[in-house]
Amino acid sequence: QVQLVESGGGLVQAGGSLRLSCAASGRANSMSVMGWFRQAPGKERKFAAAITWHSGSTNYADSVKGRFTISRDNAKNAVYLQMNSLKLEDTAVYYCAVGRSYLVWDYWGQGTQVTVSS
Repeated sequence: QVQLVESGGGLVQAGGSLRLSCAASGRANSMSVMGWFRQAPGKERKFAAAITWHSGSTNYADSVKGRFTISRDNAKNAVYLQMNSLKLEDTAVYYCAVGRSYLVWDYWGQGTQVTVSS
């Protein structure tokens, strides 16, 4: 079992930055990848970014590429999402997840709200 707790969400003006954190407990290091997904109001949850535990290889959705950076701290069982140049359309609930691969996500956090204002 893995527990995930996100933090760092909030209200920010367009063009600003936020850093999300996700602390994992339990058997998180038995998973292969950690990632961030987001769900805007009235829309389905979508992939934003992911990183592998061991090699640190990253993968990004086109909509965030060049603006968001995912990183991890294996010693702390934590993953981070640095979000720069935020846009109104980045407003969403952001979820941390861990999984066996980029296609199989096994555990989810409760989500943290990010609101970008004009």
